[in-house]
Amino acid sequence: MSPTGLSLESWLFILVALVAANLAFVSSKFLFVKPLEQKHVGWCLLEMLIWYAVIGLLGYSLESFMGNVFPKRWEFFAVTVCLFLVAAFPGFTWRFLVKHRNDAHQ
Repeated sequence: MSPTGLSLESWLFILVALVAANLAFVSSKFLFVKPLEQKHVGWCLLEMLIWYAVIGLLGYSLESFMGNVFPKRWEFFAVTVCLFLVAAFPGFTWRFLVKHRNDAHQ
């Protein structure tokens, strides 16, 4: 157990969630599979929702593997969606706010 009270597995799960929150902004393909002509914010939000569900299922399975699954009400989901959106800010900034060299001048 670390001094903060979280185990290594908990920190690893948090790191995986941070990476997953930014995956929607890494590739111009939808879920790294379907090529899109232009990937706009709507596609990224839909992809983020899918990654949120994947991370949620992973967390639920890890929790059930460890023991009791605690009940989750709407407050839990409201907080975790907000945390996921905040964690995705670096990817959003890189994708939509930073000017890249290969972008055409307008």
